[in-house]
Amino acid sequence: MFTRTKFGANNVAEHLTKNGIQAMALHGNKSQTARTQALQGFKSGDIRALVATDIAARGIDIDELPHVVNYEIPNVSEDYVHRIGRTGRAGNSGEAVSLVCLDEEGFMQDIERFTKQNIEKVIVPGFEAEPGEKPSRWPWAARPSGAAWANRLAAT
Repeated sequence: MFTRTKFGANNVAEHLTKNGIQAMALHGNKSQTARTQALQGFKSGDIRALVATDIAARGIDIDELPHVVNYEIPNVSEDYVHRIGRTGRAGNSGEAVSLVCLDEEGFMQDIERFTKQNIEKVIVPGFEAEPGEKPSRWPWAARPSGAAWANRLAAT
């Protein structure tokens, strides 16, 4: 799972763990020992979710990773490609799911232009935008309680 910030990675990992999904954050403030332990725990199945920033995830290789979740959309299209490239390696299939709020729709449009692909959008019931709701002036502001829409991309 990916977030844009260290703070976001910590919050998502903590929320998942409190709700019964063993998770660990990976970011630049973690020691190399902590990162290695998190990766080993994920590979062994003791940790079910790694929540990483883009920088911390560089160079991490996990065989047969079936899913990548973008909790927050990167504001740089190339980072999106690196994120979803973590799944579907070596001829295996994989799926990337991105949770996208109104403030991030512009980032998704940039990603579609960059990748030259139309990414399927699926409205998640209960998380749709309120009628007349507009994006925040500051996309990095606090996220809404849920995603406005999600997209799925089968990475091969």
